[in-house]
Amino acid sequence: MNTSSATFHLDAHGLTELPAQPPDHPLRHFSVYDNALTTLPDWLWTLTELETLNVSANRLTHIPESIGALWALRMLDIAHNFLTMLPDSLGDLTNLTDYLYISDNQIAQLPATLTRLTRLRYLNVSANRLAALPADIGAMIGLIELRAYDNPLERLPDSIGDLVDLRELHLDRTPITTLPDSIGGLADLRVLSLRGCRLAHLPDAITAVKRLRQLDLRGNRLHDLPASVLELPNLEKLDLRWNHDLHVPPAWIDALNARGCIVYC
Repeated sequence: MNTSSATFHLDAHGLTELPAQPPDHPLRHFSVYDNALTTLPDWLWTLTELETLNVSANRLTHIPESIGALWALRMLDIAHNFLTMLPDSLGDLTNLTDYLYISDNQIAQLPATLTRLTRLRYLNVSANRLAALPADIGAMIGLIELRAYDNPLERLPDSIGDLVDLRELHLDRTPITTLPDSIGGLADLRVLSLRGCRLAHLPDAITAVKRLRQLDLRGNRLHDLPASVLELPNLEKLDLRWNHDLHVPPAWIDALNARGCIVYC
């Protein structure tokens, strides 16, 4: 247990509730990861100097609008709970820059206000019940990594192409059938993971993603690939396994292998 002057850590203690009163000193870091909490005390939302908050791996079903008062937060982890919705006030946490973990809950819709977090670098919304991402997710221009795998996502919003600093996009095991042409706007993308989706083809716009290094297309429904894949100069790994109707010309494979790209098919 760590309850130093700026830190409150009670991880993995089997807690079912927190103290009725807050610590008597200012806190910047608060973590109660891996307990059995079903609710959080009201005093938590008065700790306005908090920079990191980790309440993941508990049994929470609700996060109140009061969380919006924690204006100094840089990192928030509410993953691995039983949340079904998120407060609109998450959009008030505009100092969130490091991480926002929302994964492994039961959330069917993200609040539109989330896109106010324009300085956020890492967002993980995987393993929820999301059928769509916010239409204007492209406003989150600070994103470097976006993980949305294991959701019932059927398509990506066109604004995804506005995430010009995005380096990793993980969409594995979603029922996405097509990628928007705006995917070509992801000029800094290095990793695109689409394993176990329902893609029948890739758009020619993929050729604009010049910095792409890893392209994982395992277990899709691809029939062919656009020749533009050969024009990705930095591609280091192309995984095409388990696309049973896909025919890749041997000359393509030879050309990619010759320049050092590993091809699995």
